[in-house]
Amino acid sequence: MRVRVEGIVVPLITPFKKDLSIDYKALKWLLSKLVEAGINGVFPSSSTGEFPHLSVEEVKKLNDFTVNCVGGRVGVFAGATANSTSQVLEVCASAYDAGADAVVVAPPYYFRPGIEVLWRHYSVVAEKSELPVIIYNNTAITGITIPTEVIAKLAKEYSSIAGIKVTYDDVKYLMKVIDEVKGIRRDFTVLTGSAYLLLPTLAMGGDGAVAALANAYPKTLKKLVESWVRGDLSSTVETYKRVLELSRLYIIHGSIAGTIKRLLNLAGAPVKPYVRPPLTTPEPEVLTDFLKEHPIEL
Repeated sequence: MRVRVEGIVVPLITPFKKDLSIDYKALKWLLSKLVEAGINGVFPSSSTGEFPHLSVEEVKKLNDFTVNCVGGRVGVFAGATANSTSQVLEVCASAYDAGADAVVVAPPYYFRPGIEVLWRHYSVVAEKSELPVIIYNNTAITGITIPTEVIAKLAKEYSSIAGIKVTYDDVKYLMKVIDEVKGIRRDFTVLTGSAYLLLPTLAMGGDGAVAALANAYPKTLKKLVESWVRGDLSSTVETYKRVLELSRLYIIHGSIAGTIKRLLNLAGAPVKPYVRPPLTTPEPEVLTDFLKEHPIEL
């Protein structure tokens, strides 16, 4: 693998112009600020990036643009989720040509496949993708919880299965993934998709987070990881308290993408508060007090 997946990875918002076309100028600004903040990687075409509302060609272009913008300074873990295996492979091939470091693949969510179908899907992707594969378990969105035995079997049989992003509010599941899969492959990376579970993830032996909050607060999340690594318990606890305060953004509005965009826009960033329907953004007054108490870190 070209870049190890650990620390703080940012699931990038996809900025839009008023006509809802992609605002690449705003994305370039955001990528520059995130790299300066010292994050470990970026994840274009993510859930936070509204990937279900992007065309395949837009996904390919976003992945390519992101690779070119960061220029190897941080890892690029390209979104490659689709409901058909062939479409996933098409995006994987494009991400490889662009120079991405890995692809992130959630299960095909529309038909909600069983264990055998999940195994076949990920096996084909692992065999045919020229990039390492990060499994993406997002139970709330896909309606699927990938069984730990499937993850462990994939990790054991395919060295190209590099890790997993777990967005699931079940600490027992997260612990089981860490214990069972890292017991087979110490190099297998386990990342939480929820900022508020970052410290528990690290404490259980996980490797970091892919957190939407990092679009606006990368330095706090990075500080938490660094404090934990150097064994500074006092700083770790204090920083984690701040992460929990920031995590209120997840419940302020129905769309974290809309919330982050509105927050950045209110803070003066060149990111417009547009999302593609049916998503919405919160009204400015919903975030005014929050922003005063918690200025963005870009």
